[in-house]
Order: sequence, then structure tokens, then C-alpha cells
Amino acid sequence: MRFPGRLSAAIAVLADVEQRKRPVSEALKAWGLNNRFAGAGDRAAIGNLVYDALRRRASHAAAMGSDTPRALVLAVAMRDWGETPESLNQAFASDTHAPEPLSPQEAAGAVAVLAAAPLATQADMPDWLAASLERALGPDWVAEGQAMAGRPSLDLRVNALKATPEKVMKSLARFSPQSAAIAPFGLTMPAGPRDARTPNVTTDEGYLKGWFEVQDQGSQIVAALANAREGEQVLDLCAGAGGKTLALAANMGNSGQIFAYDSDRSRLAPIYDRLKRNGVRNAQVRAPNDNALDDLVGKMDRVVVDAPCTGTGTWRRRPDTKWKLTPELLAQRQAEQAALLVEAARYLKPGGTLAYITCSVLPEENDDQIAAFLAETPGFASLDIAAAWRQALITDLPEGLATAGGGLCLTPLRTGTDGFYIHLLRKA
Repeated sequence: MRFPGRLSAAIAVLADVEQRKRPVSEALKAWGLNNRFAGAGDRAAIGNLVYDALRRRASHAAAMGSDTPRALVLAVAMRDWGETPESLNQAFASDTHAPEPLSPQEAAGAVAVLAAAPLATQADMPDWLAASLERALGPDWVAEGQAMAGRPSLDLRVNALKATPEKVMKSLARFSPQSAAIAPFGLTMPAGPRDARTPNVTTDEGYLKGWFEVQDQGSQIVAALANAREGEQVLDLCAGAGGKTLALAANMGNSGQIFAYDSDRSRLAPIYDRLKRNGVRNAQVRAPNDNALDDLVGKMDRVVVDAPCTGTGTWRRRPDTKWKLTPELLAQRQAEQAALLVEAARYLKPGGTLAYITCSVLPEENDDQIAAFLAETPGFASLDIAAAWRQALITDLPEGLATAGGGLCLTPLRTGTDGFYIHLLRKA
């Protein structure tokens, strides 16, 4: 496929997303199944156009004067990918699969200046979240929003139980991996421009042997800050597919015991194969039932709560969720988080540590939750996050990461990671 045909396909995929109200990944998969002539490069380029359009939907719509799929895709081509109205119209004239030629208004969108646009539009985020994000991220919140509208890197965590960073870098040399800036066992491959394809590392021999896992550096950092130690009894209360369980097991050197639990059996399904591939021997999976964790009450050295959240920290990877988020969904997640904090406290023994983690940057899900929990739950106190950082990562805590409420917030702008929050609490 030539570039004009790819633009037409991206417009069709976005229209399908709007009409059927289904996730982008499903719409892209359906398009690929219905257009088997398209090669891997075509599918990657079309996916990049669609995701780039959603990442900057607000600013692109403002520039183009329209939020139709056509307007958004043309904005990506001109404002993100460096095409001009002239280059597009010239390409369209010789391709039967091309969109219609640009109108004068669409052509003007290529150079539209948004300095007078609302700040939420400049930040590419829903208007109703502006106050929350400004409270969480401070005076740089617009720049933070713009960073969350960029493309993410592909990050890997080297499995210390089986390999070293040097070994994995050699195995993946064809992809030119780099050492992560913060996570000690992290490797990264920055996102490329335009139609660049994301490396398919899961077919590599090293992945199949359990030498590494795909995991954002931010997730690796908060797993390290949870600071699970050799010989401890640890409960991963919202284990999901097991990404943080695997990281905790490596930090513990396969000693002690991790109990991996999730209230949703389907989310747990991938964990069994992942534990086996990674060589994890100190994890016990607890499937959900009425008394699955009763024997752990009051016995855990550490409880890790990777709480369900709005996922605002993952907007780079799942930009469609940014525009689907509602106040009602935020309130639902807040209620779930508050209940999980109370539940987690039951399992800690005296002197135990509770690590509360979200992939959100909203204060309602982070500092506010902890403040409410501490006000209602005697016998808990916040741990020094700077000291925890020094102990886990052997460096001083970078400026600007500690939150007003005593937690820590990672963001694409500050740390080059997805957005993550962690707060450490000690039971008296």
C-alpha cells in the first residue's frame, strides 16, 4: 500500500471505532482480517496513524476545525508526520485509493497555531480533568499532558533469575536496545517516527527462555520500590497477569513466598505460563473463592496493592481510554481502591509494609486515597519515599517526583515512563 491508501484505511478504522464503540485494537484487527493483502508494514503504519490521531485528538480537532476521522488523520499526516497540503494533494492525485483532495480549511490546519486554545486542548486531555491534573502535576501540567500524548518506548525488564542485561542486549542487538535511565534491570527501545514498527521481541529466543519480560520502566520502578526482600511473606493482592509478581520474585531471589491473587480469574490466566517461563519457584497462585486468603490474615510482611484505576498514566499506550473516561468511572474506581486498602491492611502483620500502586496520575486515586485511609485506619504511617528510593535504586530521589501527600508520581515528562503512583505505609 502507498501512503494515500494507508491514510484512507486509518480513516476507515477510526470511523469503525466511532460507529461500533469498540476498542481500537479490535478495530485494527478486524481491518487486517478483512484486508489480508496488507503487509506488516502497512498494518504498522495504519496503527500508528490511528493511535497518533487519538493521542492528540483535542489539539488536532482544534487545528482542523473538526474532529471527524478524516480531519484527525489528515492532521496527523501534516502536524505530526511532516507532510504538507501540497505533498498530500500531489500524492492523492495519482492514487485511486486516496482520500478526497484537501479543502482550503483542511490545508490551513497544517499551520494552525493553538496558543489561544483552552489549556486542556493544548494538553490533549478532557476538559473536566484539567483541575485534577493541575492539582496533581503543578504549573507544568500542560507540558505533562503533551508528553502523555506522545508515543511510548518499548521497555523490557531483564529477569535476574535467568539472565543479565548484557546477555539480553546481545540477544536483541538487532533492535539496538539501550539501558533504561532508572530501572537497574531495564532496557528500552525508543519509539520511532511516522510508520516505524515496534520490535517484535516476544519471538526472540531470549524471551521464550524467560530472560526478559516486556514491562514499562515505570512499572519496574514501583515494583522495586515495593522492596520485597529475600525470605519475606508477600501478598500481591491484585496480581492480574503477573507482571509485578515476576519482578517481586526476582527481587526476592526466588526465596520466601509470594501469594499471587486477583479477584478476576480471567486476569490471572496468563500468570501460570509466565511463572514457569521465568523460572519463578517462590510464587503460589491463589484463585478467587470465598476463603482463598483467610489463612494469610495478619501474617504478611508485605502486601502489594496494584489497584484498579482509570489508567491515566497509560494514555500513551491506550489513548482511546482518555476520551472514554467519565466522572462516574472515576468514582467507581475510587470506591474499589478504598475497599482494597482496607482489605490489604487485614493481611499485614505488625511492622509490615503496604505498597499502594496505581497507573494513574490523578490525585483522587492517589494522595487523596491515602489521606482518607490514614484518617480512618489507626496504626498506619507513611514511610519516607526518598529513603525507600535510595534503598531500592541506590541513587537519590530525583527532584519533583515526591507528592505533597508523601507518595511518589512518575510521568512521561519527568521520568520518560508511563504514569505511576506509589505510596508506602507501615503498620505499627
